Amino acid sequence: MSISHRTGRSALVIGAGIVGLALAWRLRSRGMDVTVLDPAPPGEGASFGNAGSISTSAVVPLAMPGVLRKLPGMLFDPEAALHVPMDYWLRALPWFLRFVASARPANVARISAAMGALHRLAVEQHRTIAREIGAPDLIHPSGSLYLYRDAAALAKDSTDWRMRAETGTRIEELDRGGITALEPAVSPAYKLAQFLPDHAHCANPHRYCTTLAEALVRAGGRIERDRALRLEVEGRRIVSVTGMRANHAADEVIVAAGAWSALLLRPLGYRIPLETQRGYHIELPSAGLGVGRCLVPSDRKVFITPMETGLRVAGTVEFGGLNRPPTPARAELLYKDLRAVLPDADTSGSSGFWMGHRPCLPDSLPVIGPSRRYGGLWFAFGHGHLGLTAAAPTAEALAGTILGVPPNLDLETYCAERFT
Repeated sequence: MSISHRTGRSALVIGAGIVGLALAWRLRSRGMDVTVLDPAPPGEGASFGNAGSISTSAVVPLAMPGVLRKLPGMLFDPEAALHVPMDYWLRALPWFLRFVASARPANVARISAAMGALHRLAVEQHRTIAREIGAPDLIHPSGSLYLYRDAAALAKDSTDWRMRAETGTRIEELDRGGITALEPAVSPAYKLAQFLPDHAHCANPHRYCTTLAEALVRAGGRIERDRALRLEVEGRRIVSVTGMRANHAADEVIVAAGAWSALLLRPLGYRIPLETQRGYHIELPSAGLGVGRCLVPSDRKVFITPMETGLRVAGTVEFGGLNRPPTPARAELLYKDLRAVLPDADTSGSSGFWMGHRPCLPDSLPVIGPSRRYGGLWFAFGHGHLGLTAAAPTAEALAGTILGVPPNLDLETYCAERFT
């Protein structure tokens, strides 16, 4: 990669997940002096264990009309895809009130349009980054297969598919023969499917992050192992970040700290309803069968993705904050999901489970763009279940904006001040 003419400006990106690293890479490629700050090595958070899906058609918010009727059944079933421990209910209630409010039809239309604008070029933008860092093999444009047991099950999701089709998504409806032609190992219980040929997946999300970090350093960027404690203000401008080990000065500070972002911004007066939706995955190094693309069984709410490290099953949503220990029973549900979809998969080599913190906002939209209150402060967090998908588009839009180039989407929709 050739570096554009140096701008003479410096940027400090707080967070070495896929969003922060992609943004740091794009800023560096455009000539900024870039440092990434994180207490952990690159890609060790949610970016390590995500499902790997890159979904250009991700336009359906989590909160849809009628969600209020469905919540009790989901929340009080211990095996449901969504779980809130009883002792966390009071803390989670304000988030759920906002979540239900965002499900109003007018809100859904606005949110869906914003999701579509952000994600529509995701595969192309990720493939560009992967080529630039010398790892094009990381991105596999093999599509996604959404599985249904029968026509009635597919009909229940008709609104979701209509929303995707209206954005121009290519959708191929498959019968059982079409499913087996693509994925012969899928259980015969699944009779219908929707195939999205323009989707892709990442063969190793962690390697994506580490390769990005290595390329950034080779290009003159820096990775600093330090925990950001406080954003320092002079006048109405952020001038530096105080860490546990040092003070880090920069012209522009970008908060891309995932589920920890809201805590860092709270002393500045921001009250952003950011929740951690704890996700789990299991991985089978030798599943004993071939899978060529992301499988998404509609009745199981998981993603089954072929990785270069094995077959990964990722899913479940568990509220519980940043400090509660993992719940092994939630991970065990993933084996049940796997057996329902791929009954012949060999699970004997599984080495346990992983749990990570997805940074989720109640309206399903991330916070991207400049602070209206403080100069030199920018946001790139809250991407929820779509952090990998949205990382490259976020980097492309925000890097240009920081450098004074009009963005390729309207960042007003994603502003932090929408919650104040």
